[in-house]
Amino acid sequence: MELRQIKYFIEVAKQEHVTEAANQLHVAQSAVSRQIARLEDELGVVLFARDGRNVKLTHIGKIFLEHIENAMEEIDKSVKAVKDYLNPKQGMIRIGFPNSLAAKTLPRVISAFRKQYPEIGFKFWQGSNKELRGLVENGEIDLAFVSPVPTDSKINTHIFFSERMRALLPFHHPLAQKKEIRLYELRKEPFVLFQTGYDMRKMVMDACRQVGFEPDVAFESEDIYTIKGLVEAGLGISLLPESTLDEQSSPETVSITVSDPIITRTVGVIYPKSRDLPPTEKLFFDFLKQYYERLNQFSF
Repeated sequence: MELRQIKYFIEVAKQEHVTEAANQLHVAQSAVSRQIARLEDELGVVLFARDGRNVKLTHIGKIFLEHIENAMEEIDKSVKAVKDYLNPKQGMIRIGFPNSLAAKTLPRVISAFRKQYPEIGFKFWQGSNKELRGLVENGEIDLAFVSPVPTDSKINTHIFFSERMRALLPFHHPLAQKKEIRLYELRKEPFVLFQTGYDMRKMVMDACRQVGFEPDVAFESEDIYTIKGLVEAGLGISLLPESTLDEQSSPETVSITVSDPIITRTVGVIYPKSRDLPPTEKLFFDFLKQYYERLNQFSF
């Protein structure tokens, strides 16, 4: 079985048309048909059934596709590992991040990194802390920004900084002119929070319960811009990290310090315990540690 045959098979399965697959592969149709026939002969099964001018995977073809795609993913990872080892400054970094870091934190650090290593590329995965942890543990990615950073010992972690959560209120809210507020003062307000499953939602819920009330969650979203927009429209209030509110562009909202309790979140990365970081990701991780060490020194 040749790698070329596998690639041809996957493309035909994707296009469901031999000619279209040949066009995508930039080879002759006869070459694709010949390699598929050889693959079927070697396996002793029929992988495709004719459907007019199209082709459809047979039942055994679908089973073979599922397993061979997993194999190809491992082959791609192996090729990447070799390339990164030979030249980590021209590799590809696969990194995950939560929505709350997408607007400011992630773009700034990547911009700084690319100034030093312009040949390195990035592939991004976005999700909740739970989703990102699953991607790291399953080997789909090797590094993910998270907030808050988990405290258990089952995965490697590194904290870069901590920041306070602030209340975001509509500009005309009765409490909008205060310099700071106690969380209990918001007990009768409708809250706009991240969806269930996001750690920042849990942080807010826990903080409210700590001071004696259950927040009324009027709206929820997985997108921080949607949360801000709902607050701007006067549909509720929210608690968000100060880094997402530093450059407040909307004149229709205000962010206020929460004095009691002081709610903070940690920001950092997770990476696997069961395997070493690939060279290119290791280069990026070392850069991140130095980058935030300098920022933290400047902050104090």
